[in-house]
Amino acid sequence: MESFRALLRNPDRWGRVDLGITLETGVRYFLVAGVAWLLAYVLFRRRWQHRKIIDKVAPAADVRRELFHSLLTIAIFGLVGTATFVLNAHGWGRIYWRADERGWPWFWASIVVAIVIHDTYFYWTHRLMHHRWFYPWFHRVHHQSTNPTPWAAYSFAPLEAVVEAGIFPLVSLAIPIHPLAFGTFMLWQIVFNVLGHTGYEFHARWLLDSRIGRWLNTPTNHILHHEKFRGNYGLYFNFWDRLMGTNHPEYESRFREVAGRRAPGKG
Repeated sequence: MESFRALLRNPDRWGRVDLGITLETGVRYFLVAGVAWLLAYVLFRRRWQHRKIIDKVAPAADVRRELFHSLLTIAIFGLVGTATFVLNAHGWGRIYWRADERGWPWFWASIVVAIVIHDTYFYWTHRLMHHRWFYPWFHRVHHQSTNPTPWAAYSFAPLEAVVEAGIFPLVSLAIPIHPLAFGTFMLWQIVFNVLGHTGYEFHARWLLDSRIGRWLNTPTNHILHHEKFRGNYGLYFNFWDRLMGTNHPEYESRFREVAGRRAPGKG
């Protein structure tokens, strides 16, 4: 960590840092989204078809578009990530570099806090980007995926990618967080994001009748948002949508219908 911190303090090495962060972001994205694609669209496509939320496969042109915009997003995430770490290395932020500095309980708690901050940030920026003044410039590209695939997770217009990357400096300014805790938070982010765009409902039908199901978002929640364009603005949790009355009226019935389907031959 100290060698990385030294790189951040040397302007001549910032290009190297940016390349490293961009590659790390890209590898994480392609690994998680690639595994989801392989499982859901190649190996188990027929076996899982009854859980496909939208009962058709996105055309190849949509996949190419999602991949192209994802590459742009990864580059922007790399730049914003580099700027965040550089500013913190110069005292503009609360990233700390020794894991034992604040103890392991806070190390793990900071990940949870970062997730809650991100969920709130995402809900309100997402709603704002749906405003008619901002939608064409920020969010239209993402909504071109009306039947998204795992590759839609990072399929953003450049301006939206900057907004999404804003969580990096926000978290580093809001709470003390270790780079490894931040990396764990980002791993959670991409896994949940990809699952929400893969297009299959993997939760059991009883989920919405449980306490956790009332607050945890499902793939059906987000796929319905892509299909209907309104409602279901949350990311990880359903808290803000329930509080603000923005759950799509079809959400619960659609979830129960998809999650209640039986595989062919199972009655």
